[in-house]
Amino acid sequence: MQTNIVERYADTDQGREAEAILRKCVHCGFCTATCPTYQLLGDELDGPRGRIYQIKDILEGATPTKSTQTHLDRCLTCRSCETTCPSGVDYGRLADIGRKIVEDEVGRSWTQKLIRKALVVVIPNRRLFGSLVRVGQLLRPLMPGRIGTKIPRRTKPSVWPRSTHARTMLVLEACAQPSATPNVNASAARVLDRLGIRLIAAREAGCCGAVAHHLSDHDRSHAAVKRNIDAWWPLLEQGAEAIVITASGCGVMVKEYVHLLQGDPLYAEKARRVSELAKDISEVLSREDLGGLKVRGADTIAFHSPCTLQHGQKLNGLTEGILRELGFELRPVPDSHLCCGSAGTYSILQPDLSKRLLKDKLKALEATGAPTIATANVGCQLHLKTGAKAPVKHWIELVDEVTG
Repeated sequence: MQTNIVERYADTDQGREAEAILRKCVHCGFCTATCPTYQLLGDELDGPRGRIYQIKDILEGATPTKSTQTHLDRCLTCRSCETTCPSGVDYGRLADIGRKIVEDEVGRSWTQKLIRKALVVVIPNRRLFGSLVRVGQLLRPLMPGRIGTKIPRRTKPSVWPRSTHARTMLVLEACAQPSATPNVNASAARVLDRLGIRLIAAREAGCCGAVAHHLSDHDRSHAAVKRNIDAWWPLLEQGAEAIVITASGCGVMVKEYVHLLQGDPLYAEKARRVSELAKDISEVLSREDLGGLKVRGADTIAFHSPCTLQHGQKLNGLTEGILRELGFELRPVPDSHLCCGSAGTYSILQPDLSKRLLKDKLKALEATGAPTIATANVGCQLHLKTGAKAPVKHWIELVDEVTG
């Protein structure tokens, strides 16, 4: 794709990066075939190729409009297009650049501003979010069904192993996970404990920064990134082998720290090492000898691979291979590459499209007849639970159950 970036963008790091990405695009349109929003809406402007053209127009001097903002807002950032693209177009990065420009130049209504501000303030604050979840859980029986289903049921936190081992890894506790799905990291800790690995958390670490980043509040997201690096660094220096992440949405964000802080002289090298050591729990288990685990009662499941796992982190098939190795039967899921509609804050900001995607995903999962649905991200887990007839669990919880 030929470009003619205007001077005010051409001389910036983001402008040069965007131009390099745009020049890879060959207009083939393969990406539209796997884009969830294009499939729903049938509008070229709501597919990757159309959004690329809109961002290109802005970088070449066109004034962004409310229409531009709407089409970019509808993007899930699922990055299915990246998996499909034969030219290696880094659409996710281009979308981030385009959204930031549009956010700075196109206004929003006061209600939109309020909602987006609340999201970047409340969700990343573990204590505040946890308190609100607990209040919601108390009031859940009094809420209308549709609203009540969005509140995760209260779950008693399970026991975290206290064994000490020669090998140590860190775990990202994140922001929503401790209150919404409190047993996921505990399950990971118990499974790793059986493999001779101690899993510990750096209490000063918090939200990975994804919520603010994807809502174009880059100052806030970069502050979260630096806080986490500062919290993890002393423990990495002491020999922690990896930063284990059980929420694939957080995992893809932490792996991009190297990119986000590449121009920061104080953090660039630390960010590179942190991103290098960030591992999805599936990556950790895939490198360990699982033969010593005593497996009992592995069942049949339908696995929903989150977009952030299969497209963002490019780990499609890894979790499924581990589950099969441990004796689980995985039923094939139709259109397994498509998003469930959770996509971080998407289910809040784009509820209609999110519901349509959820309906299609649940139809595909339930068509398998599997008694249990498994996934690998807190957002997907909570979203699927709002409409699923079968239990929805994180896959590491299932592994913990059959190896305990």
